[in-house]
Amino acid sequence: MPDQPLLEVQALDAFYGDFQALFGVTMRVETGQAVAIIGANGAGKSTLLKSIAGLMRSRGDAVRFEGMPIGERPAYDVAARGIALVPEGRRLFASLTVEENLKIGGQLGRPGPWHLRRVYDLFPVLAERANMPSLSLSGGQQQMVALARALMSNPRLVLCDEISLGLAPIVVRDIYGRLPAILAEGISLIIVEQDIAQALKAAAQVYCLQEGRVALQGAASGLTREAIAAAYFGV
Repeated sequence: MPDQPLLEVQALDAFYGDFQALFGVTMRVETGQAVAIIGANGAGKSTLLKSIAGLMRSRGDAVRFEGMPIGERPAYDVAARGIALVPEGRRLFASLTVEENLKIGGQLGRPGPWHLRRVYDLFPVLAERANMPSLSLSGGQQQMVALARALMSNPRLVLCDEISLGLAPIVVRDIYGRLPAILAEGISLIIVEQDIAQALKAAAQVYCLQEGRVALQGAASGLTREAIAAAYFGV
């Protein structure tokens, strides 16, 4: 089908035991598109990414990737299909160097444009620090490692969970400034972000979650900060 999205989430519910975290969430992501998921703490943003990445099981057809149901697939299978997660907190391997962390991202062996030289071109500072312990880098540089590691798997979709959290504004601008080069390769991005202004600048589509439900959605160009703020805070 020509209008088939790369990713489609349909009426997704998610639970932690008896606690329901997501209620009928529906969204779609097109090829080469950046989509922002915004909301306050506890809105369900990270749970949504975990459900897409296979870290939380859901109804099989609640998540479709390239037209195939993946809601019941394990995380390793989802990754092999071309979905990469940049987790909140980066989750680098502390005992490994920068380059060793990056090489782990390439273990799937998926074909594509991303390899060590390519990610070093995108993030030159990582080439300079390739042999340093990953946790000796600054927070912003560690975030670059986490994003570059995801790209090394040559994904079709990258899930970015709070990539600006705890970073200085100048570092956030630097990281976000690299995203157009990633999109230019035909990769799609889902960016979980609390900063409304940053979300509007970075994404074509915006979804606002409030207490596990989609409170507002639409093209970033057609949404005002006031409307998003109202949905964000549930007022």
